[in-house]
Amino acid sequence: MSISGALSNAMSGLRAAGRGSEIVSSNIANAMTPGYGRRLLALSSQTVGVAGGVRVDGITRIVDAGLASDKRLADAELGNLTATTGFLTRFESLLGTPDQPYALSARLSGFESSLIAAASRPDASDRLELGVIAARDLAGVLGDASKGVQDARSSADHSIDTQVSRLNAALSDVQRLNAQITRTLSQGNDTASLQDLRQRLVDEISAIAPVREVPRDNGAIALYSTGGAILLDGSAATLSFDPVNLVTAAMSIDAGSLSGLKINGIDVRTSSDRGALRGGTLGAQFEIRDELGVSAQTQLDAVARDLVERFQDPAVDPTLVPGNPGLFTDAGLAFDPVDEVGLSGRLAINAAVDPDQGGAVWRLRDGINATGQGNVGNASLLTALGDALGQRRVQGSGDFGGGAFDATNLVSVLTSHLTAARGHADQSLSFAATRAAELTQMQLSDGVDTDSELQRLMIIEQAYAANVRVIEAADEMMQTILRL
Repeated sequence: MSISGALSNAMSGLRAAGRGSEIVSSNIANAMTPGYGRRLLALSSQTVGVAGGVRVDGITRIVDAGLASDKRLADAELGNLTATTGFLTRFESLLGTPDQPYALSARLSGFESSLIAAASRPDASDRLELGVIAARDLAGVLGDASKGVQDARSSADHSIDTQVSRLNAALSDVQRLNAQITRTLSQGNDTASLQDLRQRLVDEISAIAPVREVPRDNGAIALYSTGGAILLDGSAATLSFDPVNLVTAAMSIDAGSLSGLKINGIDVRTSSDRGALRGGTLGAQFEIRDELGVSAQTQLDAVARDLVERFQDPAVDPTLVPGNPGLFTDAGLAFDPVDEVGLSGRLAINAAVDPDQGGAVWRLRDGINATGQGNVGNASLLTALGDALGQRRVQGSGDFGGGAFDATNLVSVLTSHLTAARGHADQSLSFAATRAAELTQMQLSDGVDTDSELQRLMIIEQAYAANVRVIEAADEMMQTILRL
């Protein structure tokens, strides 16, 4: 081999070593960077038209596409379950547990106890007053729970709007990166950093709406939701949603008072079982707004209806006639089954027994429509009111299963069903969190190993030193020749 050939080989080795050290240092620096794909320098020997040496063929980005896809879906499921479980936990806290004094069951028990106490001393106005206060507290806890549910639905509606905007922006960014990667590849340049950025964007998109990534020509990708929607294939889809300022109990997507979701101007399903973008955080917010929240409101309204109907019966209070409001009212009016939606939020005690509204507590003893006080020792109505709570009735609405319930049993069924649903959700969430964590560890183990990178750096250092020594030897030979 000629001296010039040796120099050429050594110089190519130095270039490869320098490029290799750059790649290793980048790997080490980004060992903890999310979405970073480990790089390897692709080398081959030069054999055509030259004396030898090494050729840098490019940079290989090491990513397990299958593992990345599984991790995205696991993260989407975790985000979905975190949101829905959070709603169930919040609803459970609104109703309270039996050991909490503000709980629905505790308020009902307190009201029943106050009626028994008042019936034992119907002449004691303080006991009548406590009965009115207990009735007001019972109505209040249902009203607070209803408000909490609607607040959660309003928050979900706002979150949907925010996530749709972010999804549109991220899809547009991926479309631009596709074009940039294609151009960069055509110019023969490295695209690893662009692919890292694109992967982070796809991860973000998938957390909102889980997607499958499909490779396309020239380094581009397409994105399809697991529900079958085309989000990106050449051009990015445009999602549209119309938020509202405040969600009320009467508003629903079925009634047209709440917005659905459109993709490129076409309405798509948003249900948790068949929605086009189900499974991620966006699907969870639709589920909270349109399914879980609506179901919770329906159950609350059914309990409120049960209370109203128990006490507006003329057979319980003889001073009432059909159509008169009883002790519990629909915002002061008699209950109409047609207007049941939102009843728990409007539930209020009759002004006739409320001194704060110009009423008198003795009407709890003598009748809602009594024009004057009766026999102060007559406890028959108070006893009838207490008996009304214990009467077993078939519910006119709600999902409580078959059979008849007294008031206490009805509330118990409501809270027990909710506790069971929340417990099941907690289990699913725990499993999803464990699965996501395990996939994260698998992804990290497939990422940058700093020990291996340092070992590779030592090999590069040795190769660099060897090539330098070749150049030095060639220089010495040239100097020797020149001295001849």
